[in-house]
Amino acid sequence: MTDRLRLNLFTMSSVEHVSPGSWTYPGDRSPEYTDVEYWTEIARTAERGGFDAVFFADVRGIYDVYGDDRETAVERAVQTPANDPQLVVPAMAAVTDELGFAVTRSTTYTHPYQLAREFSTLDHLTDGRIAINVVTSYLESAAENLGLDGRMEKGERYDRADEFLDVCYALWEESWADDAVERDREAGRYADPAKVSTIDHEGEHFSVPGPHGCEPSPQRTPVVYQAGSSDRGREFAAANAEAVFASQPTEEGVREYMEDVKGRAAEYGRDPESLQFFIGVVPIVGETRALAEAKREEYTRHVDVEATLALLSGFLDMDLSELDPDQRVEHIETDAIQGTMNAFTRSQPDREWTVREVAEFCGLGTTSPTIVGTAEDVADELEYWHEEVGVDGFNVKEVVRPDSLVDFVDLVVPELRERGLVDPADADPPGDTLRERLHGTPGPRLREDHPARPSD
Repeated sequence: MTDRLRLNLFTMSSVEHVSPGSWTYPGDRSPEYTDVEYWTEIARTAERGGFDAVFFADVRGIYDVYGDDRETAVERAVQTPANDPQLVVPAMAAVTDELGFAVTRSTTYTHPYQLAREFSTLDHLTDGRIAINVVTSYLESAAENLGLDGRMEKGERYDRADEFLDVCYALWEESWADDAVERDREAGRYADPAKVSTIDHEGEHFSVPGPHGCEPSPQRTPVVYQAGSSDRGREFAAANAEAVFASQPTEEGVREYMEDVKGRAAEYGRDPESLQFFIGVVPIVGETRALAEAKREEYTRHVDVEATLALLSGFLDMDLSELDPDQRVEHIETDAIQGTMNAFTRSQPDREWTVREVAEFCGLGTTSPTIVGTAEDVADELEYWHEEVGVDGFNVKEVVRPDSLVDFVDLVVPELRERGLVDPADADPPGDTLRERLHGTPGPRLREDHPARPSD
């Protein structure tokens, strides 16, 4: 665990992210997600608040599991419509100096040679401030819209993801030597061909001879985020992730998850403490507790329960419209987001969650805990999770946009800085790249104990 806590703004380039119905709150600006000015304002605010990164969620397909159609998702804006998040990153980077950007991309519906090029480009354009959140996608509609007969089985998706990253790592880390680029104007030689090599990958899913089409970017490999919660997902995180999203709603679940993934990471020869664990939080803050509670009540009044059930149906791969609201939600192995199911079954095995209780809990921020109170109350809770539970940082989830972020930056961050939990606004960063700032590494490259780091 690092000394200071880390902060990501967890958002999405869509009307709604994880608080369905909040776009109807007076003054909410979520429909401005199509405007670049909205995102540059968000970037400036996040950097002013000492955030390490803006973490963009993303999804392929439409949430059409609930009611077995897409009507609710479209009518209630359940992560639909949504734009490609990585296209706004250069604009956000242009108005900031230190803020990082984590972009969610699926290994199921793209090709590693193409993705490696895109993220090398982003890493260049942001001066080394880019990260990738690796997912395998879960909606059936995504597979159908991309020309497949149906969704890949979970095991196959992770097999593909393993090989996908192997290809990307080889392109990013091994194809170009550090001194391959010469830029010798007099000789007319930009790069030494002897120091640019193929990767000659031949695998089950991909055939990629290489070489990489981009010269080495500041970090070479972007910082790797991951949020796997199933057994395969945890194994994937242990082998690859530098930042891990522990999407569990209870302290017991978070502790178990971190211990398990750290143990698996050690088996890959990695320092378990090099992995940084983030939990999601939904802060609702006011100048007084009474004002914060009133704010939560008003936010809750705008929660769209049906939209929440549509979102959860996609997460769980279960049509919750077919269940009695008082029916108990049992653990079922599905091909969708296993972490959501685990959050309500395995993390609290002694509690029986009903469909109604799950919907009510998830209306504000899905499976993440809601922290309501003054700046001191919120800081106390974050400090507890950081100091006592051992999480490294938080994915701050919004309810009302951008008010939730502004409240956190203006009220909570000064309290965190007063306690020494967040660096002062005028502090010099520990390095030029996102990896250096997150991990305090002596350079921008992957740690030497990361499985993808080439041996010298």
